[in-house]
Amino acid sequence: MWQTNAVAVRAGDEAMLVDSPYFPDELEALPGLLAGAGFEPDALLATHADYDHLLGRLAFPRLALGLGEPSVMRIHREPGGAQRNLRGKDDELYVERATPLALGEVQTLPVPGSVELGSEELELHPAEGHTADGMAVMARWCGLLCVGDYLSNVEIPMVEAGLGDYRATLARLSPLVEAADTIVPGHGRPNGRDEALRILDEDVEYLDALERGDEKPALPKGRDSREQRKIHAENLARV
Repeated sequence: MWQTNAVAVRAGDEAMLVDSPYFPDELEALPGLLAGAGFEPDALLATHADYDHLLGRLAFPRLALGLGEPSVMRIHREPGGAQRNLRGKDDELYVERATPLALGEVQTLPVPGSVELGSEELELHPAEGHTADGMAVMARWCGLLCVGDYLSNVEIPMVEAGLGDYRATLARLSPLVEAADTIVPGHGRPNGRDEALRILDEDVEYLDALERGDEKPALPKGRDSREQRKIHAENLARV
């Protein structure tokens, strides 16, 4: 469900895990899987404060969680919100967890800004629109761009924080995609540069239709499903 991505990135002897899988068996397997591939994370990073991106804490409870300053502010505005939303989704899906989600030590990161990883740095770029606290993470030395809940091949744009902000984020992401080799969305498959740029163009066209108020726009191929039509109706109601 959701085709959720978690990304391990390493520079020298240091590694970081960006975002998280959702299900308990995935989280239980994650430390061994990463260790077997030579990745033992020193810290966690989440692109935004939606609960399905914060679950690395369940796999690595002793590691600090890095969040952009807007995400930290969101958590302070909505104390316990991520935990309540997680419990609600778990109840809906009959998911049982051995321990509840605890955010533990949270490190506030500047956005825009950067965070050191070994001898390199991860660039942190603002990405509002889906939520008000989104952040894209660029590992320029290895051509990796983690975009959070944008540029997905399985989801249309989910505009929860503003159409103008979403447009601004797509414009900001475009040169980052041009400079990357692998672009990883929060949900769906990782893509190369050309495919990600194609999805970005489709998303701009969708936002145009949303701004016009089209009730039944032509959705992109592979994203024209009943669930995505439901998301479109929710976008219309918000916009």
